[in-house]
Amino acid sequence: MTAHGDTHEHHEPGLQHQFEDMHQQEESVSIGMWAFLAQEIMFFGGLFTAYLVFRWRFPMAFAAGSNHLDEFMGGLNTLVLIVSSLTMALTVYYAQKGNRTLQVVMIVLTMLFGATFLGVKAIEYTDKYNHGLVPVTGWNKKVKEDVSAPHVTEQDCTQVGHGDGDDHYVNPKGEFQWKDCSLVKLAQDHNYLTEDEKIGYFTNGEIDANKFRDKVRLFYYIYFVMTGLHALHMIIGLGVMLWLLWKAWIGTFGPKYYAPVEISGLYWHFVDIVWIFLFPLLYLLGRHFLH
Repeated sequence: MTAHGDTHEHHEPGLQHQFEDMHQQEESVSIGMWAFLAQEIMFFGGLFTAYLVFRWRFPMAFAAGSNHLDEFMGGLNTLVLIVSSLTMALTVYYAQKGNRTLQVVMIVLTMLFGATFLGVKAIEYTDKYNHGLVPVTGWNKKVKEDVSAPHVTEQDCTQVGHGDGDDHYVNPKGEFQWKDCSLVKLAQDHNYLTEDEKIGYFTNGEIDANKFRDKVRLFYYIYFVMTGLHALHMIIGLGVMLWLLWKAWIGTFGPKYYAPVEISGLYWHFVDIVWIFLFPLLYLLGRHFLH
């Protein structure tokens, strides 16, 4: 009875029954998280590979789609996530120091920055919805045709169907809209087009607006899949932060037990790093063609 009582008395805080000591528990948790992050890297790696392959084949279409993204919003979100990584790192630091108050403050700040990121993404997605740039038919804003307005043919490459100051923007079925072929004309004049582009954008030697639209649509498919999955990871991260906030509030973490904070920080930093790669690839690459 005495031996059992001694063991219970010296039981480390936070030690689960399946582990012999805190060191073994921390190593197991760390290995598990790194294994999870490794498969996440492979998952996102496949998406990045798909992006790079199609970008290499149709650079002008991808540049056209990228140039319509708001680089200010993307840059703002990049700054927000970088600062959130700082507050997450400080959360781990104050957990190690046993400072309950600053733990709670840093977790709340991290959550606020994460929520800000999602809010900015919601604004961007709404913009794409309003301008007919969601690649799935029926998922865009439906705008009825004005019979009194001049008719614009599907094949007209001079008409930019984004709705920006365009009184004749029509999208009764909520279809993907794109009619700006200016980058193709620029690339053709300067002999920038790849062999795939010469086949993919033209019909009988003339620029085909429908073909070019389909290649731009491919960019937006990849954009929404990659940023949407990233946003999903951010939402999951906010759920983890909410749990950490409750645990920190009741004083769970301290110098002897802070592994959950550290492991959660690894996940948060990973999500931030993914965005660091997404931002230049989706928002910045190809903007030099504007000049």
